[in-house]
Amino acid sequence: MSTTTTSLPSRAEALPPPTERYTVLGWLHKNLFSTWYNALLTVIFGVVVILLLRSALEWALTQARWEVITANLRLFMVGQYPAAATWRAWACVVLLALLIGLSWGIWGRNQRAGAITFGALPFLLAILAQGEARAALLIVGVAGAIGFVLSRWRSAQLQRISILGWVIYFPLVILLISGLGGADGPLSLVTTNLWGGLLLTLLLTVVGIVFSFPLGVALALGRQSSLPIVRALCVIYIEVIRGVPLITVLFMAQLMLPLFLPGVTIDRVVRAMAGIVLFSAAYLAENVRGGLQAIPRGQYEAARALGLNTWKMMLLIILPQALRAVIPILVGQFIALFKDTSLVVIVGLLDLMGIAKAVLAQPDFLGLQAEVYLFVALVYGVFCYLMSAFSQRLEARLNAAR
Repeated sequence: MSTTTTSLPSRAEALPPPTERYTVLGWLHKNLFSTWYNALLTVIFGVVVILLLRSALEWALTQARWEVITANLRLFMVGQYPAAATWRAWACVVLLALLIGLSWGIWGRNQRAGAITFGALPFLLAILAQGEARAALLIVGVAGAIGFVLSRWRSAQLQRISILGWVIYFPLVILLISGLGGADGPLSLVTTNLWGGLLLTLLLTVVGIVFSFPLGVALALGRQSSLPIVRALCVIYIEVIRGVPLITVLFMAQLMLPLFLPGVTIDRVVRAMAGIVLFSAAYLAENVRGGLQAIPRGQYEAARALGLNTWKMMLLIILPQALRAVIPILVGQFIALFKDTSLVVIVGLLDLMGIAKAVLAQPDFLGLQAEVYLFVALVYGVFCYLMSAFSQRLEARLNAAR
């Protein structure tokens, strides 16, 4: 006698819910022409877009003088950085491409479309570039491809190397850009007054993010401390810094830091970095405090029930959850910090916006504000989009791991 058994499919074997599929005409009818007023709005919006796009393309292709960008491209990128030492900046970009390729292959291997798009970008830019820049961009693209292929081949073995590479990357960049030897050495010292353009903008941003993050977390924890003096000092610092604009903090850093450290010569760029770090840390502390307050009290009680002390409870239980909850806010603040670095032009530093103003003062390119500021806006937009896209990927990955 045979018996038959029936069992329900397990949760892992359950089929996903069916998804609706449309043809192109079906999608257009559903999303753009479903009703008469939707069709009217679609037609009006389409006509406006066509008129604006036609005018913009006509200006960009026939009237704009893009030679102002090509003639000053090096100034936009590195400012007055010595031409003989430009290879150091390219070496930093090559190392960054290698690390991104490694990391993408290890942790983002499912994002194939993004990998192809991001990996093809250096090769597309190499088509538009000329001379030394073209060869350097090709090397950047090859380095990224090598990192991606290696990580696909030896993912487990290269994971620790990739993490170590990200840890030492920033100090290595500072060493390469600033130099440490004499004038005749391969790494001759380059004073910071020669740093400029996009190079200075990125350095100010990275320093602001790297150093303001631990300071902001410490301030957020101090504001919730049970020690009244620590809590009062953190509250005073946060409220005072948040009560003044960034320009004031930058001027204070330029004028007051030498007074606090008599006999010590502090570089202007370092003073600007200090002002940006102090300003950003106060806002970051409030964002992290919002994440801390969102953690249920049960998490604290469960950690104490396990016998964890305060430091272990914060580092292992509370902070990971709090930081994950405020990832979009933190990335939004980092994007704002990236754009706020343009204010350093007020204290005499030539970042990307400062170089744009200097280029517009050249006699051959007077009156070309539209071309110059459009190019600067494009550079800012690309970097802000990359930061935002990274935030979305990180948030999706962490939420998926819940």
